[in-house]
Amino acid sequence: MTASVFQLKCGIKNDPWGKTGKDSLAGVLCSKTPGTIEIENDQHYSEMWMGTYPTVPSSILATGELLSEYLQKHPEVTGEGYKKWGAEVPFLPKVHTYIPTISYTIASVLINYLQILSFQKALPLQIHPDKALAEKLHKSNPDKYSDPNHKPEIAIALSNFELFVGFKPLHEIENLFKLAPLQRFLPTETTSPTFNDDLLREISRILLTLPPLLVSETISSLLTIPEAQFGPNQRYIPGLLTRLKKMYPETDNGSLVASILMNYMTLGPGEAVCVPADSMHAYLTGDIMECMARSDNVINTGFCPKAESDDVDLFTQSLSFKPHDVESALLRQKKSDVGKCWKTEVYEPPFSEFSVLGVRLGKGEKEVHRGIGGVSLLVVVRGSGWMGVQGEEKKFELREGWVYFVGAGVEVSFETEGGLLVYRPFAE
Repeated sequence: MTASVFQLKCGIKNDPWGKTGKDSLAGVLCSKTPGTIEIENDQHYSEMWMGTYPTVPSSILATGELLSEYLQKHPEVTGEGYKKWGAEVPFLPKVHTYIPTISYTIASVLINYLQILSFQKALPLQIHPDKALAEKLHKSNPDKYSDPNHKPEIAIALSNFELFVGFKPLHEIENLFKLAPLQRFLPTETTSPTFNDDLLREISRILLTLPPLLVSETISSLLTIPEAQFGPNQRYIPGLLTRLKKMYPETDNGSLVASILMNYMTLGPGEAVCVPADSMHAYLTGDIMECMARSDNVINTGFCPKAESDDVDLFTQSLSFKPHDVESALLRQKKSDVGKCWKTEVYEPPFSEFSVLGVRLGKGEKEVHRGIGGVSLLVVVRGSGWMGVQGEEKKFELREGWVYFVGAGVEVSFETEGGLLVYRPFAE
């Protein structure tokens, strides 16, 4: 009989920019699965990977067989999704921990996958190319852009989470460029430019190509201006610039772009944002559950050393202008009819590759999920309990850091004595 539910054994990366020892969420959660790793205090643990992506593939804990090989042999467990995506997990969820530091220790950009990641500093200012651009970049430079797919994503806060995403409303950016230190960066073709997205694209290019000394001088000048002059919704900018100076060199172009042009957001646990393909974003601090389409393509510039920054013209030409305010960036969760006991919420982005279920149970509570018409991966973020599977007497134990594959059409139930938080990305 083909197994449709089983625990996964996941890999860990040891990039030098990862947090060390038990400070690393990635390392700690990975170590919870039997037979994986034992935490060493002086070792860096950057990313816990889960799923079918070949770089750090997951295997079935009980047998050691690669998940990807198992799905190729038993495509029936993927359900109708096989017709669209083949015998694969078509989405890439992950859990991140962001704690910024002063030093530049990131050696590379993310490889996106089902991952737990632990950073010593925030991610670079980046976009993920849409399908058309991804296909072009993959064809011309497959070593750098290793697949032809797009990568829209969502991020669900597990703790207080700070980020930059998308652009502020045009009228707020226009008001900021009335400040003397910023006026000189407006294009000179007209004395009174019309603020639209075309102008915003050019301003982004200008700010990203400023020489280091001019970046530093501009930030210093902005810090001499009283907060009230930034406008009622932008008074946080001087304080934010001061923080960014401690996190990155004061010559980093990303500090100007992010603080002046982008939505700065703080999310509480359970709140989420949606980042479309080609949308500029940078994650700063906090813990998140992230899920995206199956791709590892990224174009980054800002908040990273110049040697690791991609072409600014490519970056700015690729920009989209969604979201264009804070409200548009938010992804509201709602109760899901997958959960028969109404203990489940769903995060549904406006793209087809995935949605994410969140199961939050208090002491002694239970939940039942109807069968889902596609594959899912189940990550225990907090707490413990048991998972029942329709037609099986055996119950599967749930502990922090444990990851399960659940095949299409399988009804499962959850119960806990002390509380449980599970996220379940799925494709249906």
